[in-house]
Amino acid sequence: MSQYTEEINKRRTFAIVSHPDAGKTTLTEKLLLFGGAIHVAGAVKSNKIKKTATSDWMEIEKQRGISVATSVMAFDYSGYKINILDTPGHQDFAEDTFRTLTAVDSVIIVIDTAKGVEAQTRKLMEVCRMRKTPVIVFVNKMDRDGKDPFDLLDEIEEELHINVRPLSWPIDMGQKFKGVYNIFEEKLDLYTPSKQLVTESVEFKDIQSPELENYIEPALAQKLREDIELIEGVYPEFDVNTYLNGDIAPVFFGSALNNFGVKELLDCFVRIAPSPRPVQAIERVVDPEEDAFTGFVFKIHANMDPNHRSCIAFVKICSGRFERNANYKHVRFNKQMRFSSPTAFMAQKKETVDEAFAGDIIGLPDTGNFKIGDTLTSGENLHFKGLPSFSPEMFKYIENADPLKAKQLNKGIEQLMDEGVAQLFTNQFNGRKIIGTVGQLQFEVIQYRLLHEYGAQCKWEPISLYKACWIESDNKEMLENFKKRKSQYMALDKEGRDVYLADSGYVLTMAQQDFPDIKFHFTSEF
Repeated sequence: MSQYTEEINKRRTFAIVSHPDAGKTTLTEKLLLFGGAIHVAGAVKSNKIKKTATSDWMEIEKQRGISVATSVMAFDYSGYKINILDTPGHQDFAEDTFRTLTAVDSVIIVIDTAKGVEAQTRKLMEVCRMRKTPVIVFVNKMDRDGKDPFDLLDEIEEELHINVRPLSWPIDMGQKFKGVYNIFEEKLDLYTPSKQLVTESVEFKDIQSPELENYIEPALAQKLREDIELIEGVYPEFDVNTYLNGDIAPVFFGSALNNFGVKELLDCFVRIAPSPRPVQAIERVVDPEEDAFTGFVFKIHANMDPNHRSCIAFVKICSGRFERNANYKHVRFNKQMRFSSPTAFMAQKKETVDEAFAGDIIGLPDTGNFKIGDTLTSGENLHFKGLPSFSPEMFKYIENADPLKAKQLNKGIEQLMDEGVAQLFTNQFNGRKIIGTVGQLQFEVIQYRLLHEYGAQCKWEPISLYKACWIESDNKEMLENFKKRKSQYMALDKEGRDVYLADSGYVLTMAQQDFPDIKFHFTSEF
């Protein structure tokens, strides 16, 4: 037993992921409401209320109503310390989300009852499966008409390749939505559309009892009994360990906007979700109970505070206790650093913390010392792995539109690229800067942020490229020959590594055939 066991067992660090518009930010906000972290829920999309969702604080997010950066929020709830990472649902920012998943112990997936499982959700689930991350599913928007709940469960099993087990069950839906039966706690939760709250929650152990008809009309009562019987017959009994191993996903139904079914989800979550788990480093497995501090940077965010041109590195603590002003080793630099103002987050409200434990996420002010994947330890040389940069699929030349602001532009590009939102390549042939992204929206975000945060204007120029690949080879002669032959298509990434920018799939395949000793990599981690 470590001296920090009690602190570690209280921690629940998870991410909420979904397709855009499934209601993820609304759910996050309602969870914060229960944690007493915010006192008014801002209706995100309504113009009547100007207070937008707490977790979307970047200007461009407010304008578009989508989350583009992962935000971190911490709150206390019934004796547990909960850290939520709200991730961007928009697929142009999938990379940010994939990286966030390396910093959490479990995941809640939000699915829109009408739309079912969408492409983006499938991709995220693959990452969870790869890492054996436990998943809970929240089916949202039950107050609107949608798919039959049983069909939806089949779809989730089929599309996400995971077994499910409903722990709550809806009574009708859309206009006629009456509430849910909470199978996990054997309670009946009734929904009144006129009020934005759960009107009554009744203990109800035996739904065969005729008393059920006092709460819901006979036809619905009968259907609920049949549904529950079917559930008990078809789905395995709920077993916490199967969930923790990532083999089964509990499913809850509700409506985040109307604050219904959210508390049930949270109450079950704090009981069954994992506390911080061991993390695989390249050298060994790091156990959260160890006394020595270790942690890694999984995200860097420029300008959390528009008044100060500063970056913040988000660090996930993997073991031990982090203390303010203590000396820690920055493994890549092999030097000691101390941090006088580490912060914890409540959306954009930051507060300085004196200590933090495994499972927590802290922000360290960064003046250019960190890059994604960096490790901090009490002294040991450790490297945490699994934070890839994917090969971009869209490219544009970035040009300065205002000659007087060249310095601001370069500074802005450098800081935004450190966030890992996009990648910068410098063409070795003509020295021009090329930005590579996984989605079109990122170009707009970069242009917008350069202008509003750095006062720099950029313009984009088209360039037709197919893919960027990192190349390496033990055959020096072949490598030199390749670089000569492809000199117009050779670039350096911001670490100074060789990158080949192939202009078509055919050309890439030919290159791979003609130069058998060269390895072509499609993620930056090799």
